[in-house]
Amino acid sequence: MKPTEWPNVTLRELTLDDAEDRYQWCLDREVTKHLNMPEKYPPFSQEETLAWIDMCIKRTNGYEQKAIMTKEGKHIGWIDLKNIDRLNKHAELGVAIGDKTYWGRGFGLAAMREMLQWGYEELGLNKIWLRVEVDNEKAIKSYRRMGYVDEGLLRQDRLRNGEFVDRLRMSILREEFFSGEDVSSKV
Repeated sequence: MKPTEWPNVTLRELTLDDAEDRYQWCLDREVTKHLNMPEKYPPFSQEETLAWIDMCIKRTNGYEQKAIMTKEGKHIGWIDLKNIDRLNKHAELGVAIGDKTYWGRGFGLAAMREMLQWGYEELGLNKIWLRVEVDNEKAIKSYRRMGYVDEGLLRQDRLRNGEFVDRLRMSILREEFFSGEDVSSKV
């Protein structure tokens, strides 16, 4: 699927009404497997989910988090920039398509494109990086299609189900994103 074939999505500010969708998605272990969440089930209570959404809305937790919406107006996930370093002009990206009926159809890529553009243009960032578990092959493939390149391996970087897992650190620079250049062959 080429970028011109990606679905249309919009990113909108979160509302408290998003908490119920988020809570339901977090009850699905397949959705949360690769997300950095507490080692308990459910990972968050409804009250904790609502409080988190409220902190995102008020921007008191360091996250610039947006809801991912289909062109029909359906809320299908979230995307954020966090660990924003305004001095060095970089931030970490996180994305989740919570509604599994939209998995594998380009919605995550389309949302990333929108968030990357927003981060570069509105926040003035130069680099947007992420961490992804090495066994999350579908996500790694998507990030590479977006233009992300590997920066290095973070050994035993996340505790998941009582075991440490390695994560890749990947990034895309402003100039790479706006040039549309395929940088994956340079690594």
